[in-house]
Amino acid sequence: MADTRSPEVSTNEEKMLHKHRKEKKELQAKIQALKHGIPKGDKKKKKEIMGEISKMEAELASKQAEERKGLEENMEKAATESSQPQENGLSEQLESSLQIDPSGEEQKPGKLSKAQKRRNKKAAKEKEREQRITEEEKNNVYSARNVEEGKLKAILTQRELLIKEIPSDGHCLYNAVLHQLSRRGIKTGIEDLRRQVAEYMRSHVDDFLCFLSKPDTGDPYSLEEYGQYCDEIATTAAWGGQHEISAMVQILKLPIQVLQADGPVLTIGEEYETQPVILTYHRHAFGLGEHYNSVVPVKESKNTKPDDL
Repeated sequence: MADTRSPEVSTNEEKMLHKHRKEKKELQAKIQALKHGIPKGDKKKKKEIMGEISKMEAELASKQAEERKGLEENMEKAATESSQPQENGLSEQLESSLQIDPSGEEQKPGKLSKAQKRRNKKAAKEKEREQRITEEEKNNVYSARNVEEGKLKAILTQRELLIKEIPSDGHCLYNAVLHQLSRRGIKTGIEDLRRQVAEYMRSHVDDFLCFLSKPDTGDPYSLEEYGQYCDEIATTAAWGGQHEISAMVQILKLPIQVLQADGPVLTIGEEYETQPVILTYHRHAFGLGEHYNSVVPVKESKNTKPDDL
């Protein structure tokens, strides 16, 4: 049977599936890192970590189920709307000039049938409801995004830092690091940085392969799949996470510190005793997934244009 869904709906579904696979992949990496950090023979710590892992898995499963439900509702709505004359390409002028009521009788030009009036009224109410929901979500201080922003703001205030917004285009981790490097007078480009990360991970397979797994099945990567993963780092806008951060630390010989709303400060590369590169991690900032930003000191932001920070 042919797929009758609109291209927009199909694209949204593909984006959501891609996002969910990425989230599962990142969660598996975090789980592996947590398990790897359990001291041998420490049963109490192991119990705590396993409890935390179960909570993380349950939260992700619940979140993704809600997102799937929301997409399904949108798909049903789109299918319903596509059956209406307006969505079939008829202009409003044609729709209002020639109407046929349910009894099959042609109406006078410019006169809407009672059935069409009811449909128009229902559509107007639905649009109004959607706009109200969107506005309420925007103003809802308890939404996941606003709660996360509030927590991060408190953390940054204590450190006298402000967020430097980085575009959400798949390159956010690399561009955030590049912004931090440029503030230190270190000049390089995103293509070069991605290439170095890919080369480092190819030459240190044992440091990364055991922590990577397929997002759809949870099975570990084969060597061939690991090679493809590295190729994507170098040649695409593939999102970067903890593994790529670890590689950058060794390449740059600089510690990288990640501030997050929920969870402790993550510092990778503490063996390098120098001022760390500081990033912020956002789980709920954007609909398509996690995001990284850079930071700047508050004192430097005064009397300075945002683009110059």
